Amino acid sequence: MKKVNLGRYSNSWYKRETVLKRALWYFTNSIFFSFFPPWPSTLKVFFLKVFGAKVGRGAVIKPNVNIKYPWFLEMGDNVWLGEGAWIDSLGKVKIGNNVCISQGVSIFTGNHNYKKESFDLLINDVTIEDGVWVGAKAIICPGVVLKTHSVILVGSVVTCATEEFTVYQGVPAQAIRKRIME
Repeated sequence: MKKVNLGRYSNSWYKRETVLKRALWYFTNSIFFSFFPPWPSTLKVFFLKVFGAKVGRGAVIKPNVNIKYPWFLEMGDNVWLGEGAWIDSLGKVKIGNNVCISQGVSIFTGNHNYKKESFDLLINDVTIEDGVWVGAKAIICPGVVLKTHSVILVGSVVTCATEEFTVYQGVPAQAIRKRIME
């Protein structure tokens, strides 16, 4: 029976930016995003755009947000990123308009193939459509599409696409009711 051999791991196929660009982003991220002082969102948006993110109007980015690679991030208008949110953007993360990503949410685009001896890196983009609310400490797994106006309740783990205007809860997240706007 084969066993994992991390010595055989290689992600040489993965398209990276230059070492200098990644180093500059890590420095900028640690000072203006991950660090606690409440730098204004306009300054954070400026840096995201400098590093290649597409960001709409009215973004609110709270302290202690961590973004892996902004060049793979696209945010629409009026997106809120809560304190301690972690966007692990090895692949593309597309966030629509009027989306609330609450505190402590983790969004992942990378994983590993546990069936391979070499534990290969897997990348799957995440899409969060308009009007979605992701509750505190929720986890969004690679390849997930959160359909328009879906709601992910606190601590839920989303492993597959949601339906529009539907509320999800649990591990793994399951539909529990329709979202009816008043």
